[in-house]
Amino acid sequence: MPALDEHYHSRHGARQESEHVFIGAGLVPLLDAGRGQPCTRPLHLLEVGLGTGLNALLTLRTARQAGAAVAYDGLETVPLPATVVAALTPKWDGTPAETTLFGQLHAAPWGQVHPLAPSFFLTKLHQPLEAAKLPANYYDLIYFDAFAPEKQPELWREAIFAQLYAAAAPGAVLVSYCAQGQFRRNLRAAGWRTEKLPGPPGKREMTRAVK
Repeated sequence: MPALDEHYHSRHGARQESEHVFIGAGLVPLLDAGRGQPCTRPLHLLEVGLGTGLNALLTLRTARQAGAAVAYDGLETVPLPATVVAALTPKWDGTPAETTLFGQLHAAPWGQVHPLAPSFFLTKLHQPLEAAKLPANYYDLIYFDAFAPEKQPELWREAIFAQLYAAAAPGAVLVSYCAQGQFRRNLRAAGWRTEKLPGPPGKREMTRAVK
């Protein structure tokens, strides 16, 4: 993102980082525990920083393989311009079906539940996290994929993590690529139990937190 002099994804490999942090450490353990399976409610997921939609599409693919349903809410303040989406589409690192879904994700209306695929219900929210009215005790999983603390310090405050804690269901998980000490202290001050996990390529550690 030029305004923040920051990249949307890791220079060490966007898909590799997303699969390690958000899918491997966040989504897969919940799917293995039976979340989102038939005869249960969908797994409720919030992403802070929808960006290119990579995490959403990887989540869709993984949930589909597990036969799980997901209600996916993605917060974004600066949606990708149509010209950027058009430029990225032919370079999309996925199957032809995922390339089609990439375009459909970005064409989906904002502020409405959109069935991006069977059992995958996407709601794109064009608003800052601080102003979002999130439902209480609702989300099973939170992808905290905001830009780095030095780029968006307003999103890494204790008050933000208290807001997310209130929106998280009991036992909910929050995952982030960041392992900064102040970040983890702010999480703990807001009530989360944190743990450090091995990070993706290029990062020594990452953070997982549980309500």
